[in-house]
Amino acid sequence: MFLETKHLLTLETLMSSGSLARAAEQLHLTQSALSHQIKGLESHFGVVLFERKTRPPRLTPAGAALFELAKTVLPAVRRTESALRHIASGADARLHITVECHSCFDWLLPAMDVYRRDWPDVELDLNASQSFEALPALLQGELDLVITSDPIADPRLRFQPLFRFDILLALSPSHRLAGRKYIKPSDLAGETLITYPVERERLDVFSRFLTPAGVEPAAVRTAELALMMLELVKSNRGVSVLPGWVLAAPLAAGQVASRRLGKRGLAATLYAASRKADQGQTYLEDFIATAQRSAFAELAEIEPV
Repeated sequence: MFLETKHLLTLETLMSSGSLARAAEQLHLTQSALSHQIKGLESHFGVVLFERKTRPPRLTPAGAALFELAKTVLPAVRRTESALRHIASGADARLHITVECHSCFDWLLPAMDVYRRDWPDVELDLNASQSFEALPALLQGELDLVITSDPIADPRLRFQPLFRFDILLALSPSHRLAGRKYIKPSDLAGETLITYPVERERLDVFSRFLTPAGVEPAAVRTAELALMMLELVKSNRGVSVLPGWVLAAPLAAGQVASRRLGKRGLAATLYAASRKADQGQTYLEDFIATAQRSAFAELAEIEPV
């Protein structure tokens, strides 16, 4: 039998990542090794799997047939692997999670659905009430995992990178700043800045952009949801700073414009924070891996760390 699960994993990763380079990074292979693996499949079966020179990759009928197999086999393999690890881990476990990233629910909730199927005996809970004091709650044992972009230096905690993303200014396409190639701190001095209702020091637009330059926006308005922030931006009632993945859909629809903050732009990394004492627990490690797969399957504009 020529087909192996590595071939199916390669196809799955290539389709979810959208490029050979990103797929190679996620699989910890060189691009040439990944390309050689694909060509080996095509040569063995005498078919072409992808239409060449298309981005994102476009499957031929042969490639689509193989991808359907990957979507059937790989989840079954993962479920079985999870079950075996669960048996090996012994007792049932608890996994209480919160997010400090307001825009994470779209990809985290599907990950939780997959995880519940694979680990039905783990007590899984998403605790939104701890969102603003999450890391102290993690240290005190009230939480078991925190999704955050603000790691701290504490020897009791582990911060595992999930992905990297750009931080962009969202503005109406008709806004006076939409013609700029990038945004300088002074450009925001006369603007209403729409932010999440958290402390300024936890917002990159202040801590890494405005405050070091000694700039204050004309006004600050808060909103709980990215959807509401985008509605305010669309109607030219302010500008907002959001992750690139949040802006992907409204940008494609022409509803908003975006610009880099500074000539070189700003980027951040999202982490899964847990207690170092829990490192190696199979139910915890599997959730982190599942969450990362879900992010790359659901989101545009993110990169491996």
